[in-house]
Order: sequence, then C-alpha cells, then structure tokens
Amino acid sequence: MKAARPKPLTAAQQYAGLRNCPLCAGRGTLHMGTLTWNFEVQPTPLSRTYHLRIRYRQRDAPDVVVVAPDLAELSGGRDIPHVYQQKPVKLCLYLPGSGEWSPDRRLVDTIVPWAILWLFYFEDWLTTGEWNGGGNHPKVRCDGVKKNPIDRRRRH
Repeated sequence: MKAARPKPLTAAQQYAGLRNCPLCAGRGTLHMGTLTWNFEVQPTPLSRTYHLRIRYRQRDAPDVVVVAPDLAELSGGRDIPHVYQQKPVKLCLYLPGSGEWSPDRRLVDTIVPWAILWLFYFEDWLTTGEWNGGGNHPKVRCDGVKKNPIDRRRRH
C-alpha cells in the first residue's frame, strides 16, 4: 500500500511560517491563495544586503526575485548564471520535478535558505567568474520552450 502523499500547505500556512521566521523577517501580503513576501538578507556578515521577493500561489512553484541591488549592474553586463530570468533576476533554486521542493514543504525550510545560499554563490561568482553553486538547469529558449530536458554540465 502506498503511503499517503502529504497535503500541500496553504498560502496562509506558508505566510504564517514566513511571519515567524527571523531569517527572513519582512513584510508581505496574502490575497486569494497568493502570498507575496519581501525581506532583506545578507549571505555573510561581510556581504551587501539584498532585497528579495517571494511570490507563491497555492500548489504552484514559488518565484524568488532579487529586487535590489541590480544584479545585472553588479555583474558588469555578464549573463548571470543559474537563473530563470535576467531582468528582473528570478533565481533557480531547485530542479523542478526532482522532488527537492513540493507544495507540502515549508518555504522557510527550503526556498528561503536556498535563496540565501544562491546569493552566497552569486557573490563568489562575481569574484571568480565561475559558478560554484552546482545544480542542474533546464535549457529554455527565450519563448519558454524547453530545448533539452536537463543540462547536466556543471556550468551553472
């Protein structure tokens, strides 16, 4: 007999988790099953402060966007690695369909620490020119259609 699949957390449950998490203290809204959460973080004590926005619609994948500073400006015009979108920068934090994240998992235990870790690797990339954050990233054309299911090279 198969184990019962955990129930997805509601946007309200995710919102409550974010409100009570000191790691991502911030402000947000909750409206009709969609939450938006804005917060500031520093990946290390020597890092700059980043303003992030999480948007989560119940049962969908969360989006994390870097609101400030302008990462394209910081990158000196280089394409930023391991993102779904360059402007605004939409972070790639996990491989969809891999089971790393699902709607039954808390944003404060997954997406928030992953976003902070992504920023750590971004700062490292600014200095070294190499993405050391690992991960796989689907190849996507500008029109959003996948070219190839997974790019397994460690270039992202």
